[in-house]
Amino acid sequence: MGAQAHNGRSFDPKVCSSVGGGEEYDNGTLEPPRILAILASTLEKSILKNEKLLKATNVKDVITIFHGLRAPALSIRQYIERIFKYANCSPSCFVVAYIYMERFLRQTNGYLTSLNAHRLLITCFMLAAKFVEDECYNNAYYAKVGGISTTEMNRLETKLLVAIDFRLHVSVETFDDYSFRLEDEASREQYRIERPFRLCGLGKGSNSKDGSGFAPKAAGCTCRAT
Repeated sequence: MGAQAHNGRSFDPKVCSSVGGGEEYDNGTLEPPRILAILASTLEKSILKNEKLLKATNVKDVITIFHGLRAPALSIRQYIERIFKYANCSPSCFVVAYIYMERFLRQTNGYLTSLNAHRLLITCFMLAAKFVEDECYNNAYYAKVGGISTTEMNRLETKLLVAIDFRLHVSVETFDDYSFRLEDEASREQYRIERPFRLCGLGKGSNSKDGSGFAPKAAGCTCRAT
């Protein structure tokens, strides 16, 4: 498949490259990719807008298993950076996770707020990692990164899968569309993306490391998303 036009711009999904860099991303040696700041800004603005709407109108949010009693202490930006630090993932996972979040909210007629954003984010990210990456950690590891119990992580995963009808596939066109949407957001926020978002093996599935001794690197994590 060649480059595809999108509002006068081209995007080549065959080239696998991290956002903001031309080489395979190495968590330990490079600065976090710009997609983290872009996505955090997008989600934070959406949360602010939704909470103002819910407060100013008679619109009622749909309460789901993802809602907590109070907002976590960690900001969305800190939470995203934490996930990236410990998950050893490609930046593409965050784009796919964003797609899953929107699918869930559309299916449930819900709103992204400070009460559900963190649990939705870690659950969508975990599913994205399983879908995008060749190898991924088990649910217990992602639960520790997200500051929740393994039991809750399993329950959240099941609820999200059912809500989106197990539609994990992300087409090249959909990935392109969301990438350029985030790119436009970056332009408005004066972030600069040096290279377009790239599609890294979407649709090929993943090999989970569940139960195979894949030891969590974040054993000392104490963050609680409650």
